[in-house]
Amino acid sequence: MRHWIKSSFVDLDGWKKWVVLVCLEWFFKGRLNTVARYRQELSLKAVLAVKQVNTTIPIKAHKKYSYKLQGLNISHANHVWSTDITYIKIAGGMVYMAAIIDWHSKAVLSHRISNTMDSQLVMSVLNDALEKHPHPEIFNTDQGSQYTSEIHTKRLKDLGITISMDGKGRATDNSCIERFWRSAKCERIYLNEYQSISELITDVDDYIEFYNHRRFHETLAYKKPMDAYQEIKLNQEKAKAS
Repeated sequence: MRHWIKSSFVDLDGWKKWVVLVCLEWFFKGRLNTVARYRQELSLKAVLAVKQVNTTIPIKAHKKYSYKLQGLNISHANHVWSTDITYIKIAGGMVYMAAIIDWHSKAVLSHRISNTMDSQLVMSVLNDALEKHPHPEIFNTDQGSQYTSEIHTKRLKDLGITISMDGKGRATDNSCIERFWRSAKCERIYLNEYQSISELITDVDDYIEFYNHRRFHETLAYKKPMDAYQEIKLNQEKAKAS
């Protein structure tokens, strides 16, 4: 049991999630303090988040859109999608990762990693998500130049998607994807030293597969994000058909 918990440490954030996984996979009725005790005995420590570099570079000439999520009850899948760019250090330099997350289910719907932080990166992620999933009602971003660019805003407006943007300097307005970045980095990325972008892409793909399909979320009543996303989407389709 100790070996199993220790090997699972890199995949799960927090001892509460450990005990849920133990209960489901080992059919063991434990207590939360049982895993906490194992954690202490094994001297397992969480990885602390590292202060991030600002990737939001606005252009004054670009139109900014108001923040539409203040006080909004985000009640279903595809109600709000959120996107952002973060940086990741690898041997020899820095690369950039963009992702889109469904706010309600926490499911990551698309992601890309690139050597450059430009409109091509965000458009690739956006088009991939739009091709794979029903379109959102609202799309939330920061005020970075990639998101305020004509090519990005026009794509959303042409599809009738409402554009929402964080207030200037207010990363908390996009808290859903900020929490995902923290999870991905503390649970996987900061635990590794990547020698190439291809090595990073392979590992990030693996982590997102885990995050979407195996990682429990307390805010989802310990469901997995993609399970919650598909369940909500199926219920919506049934409601429309009835």
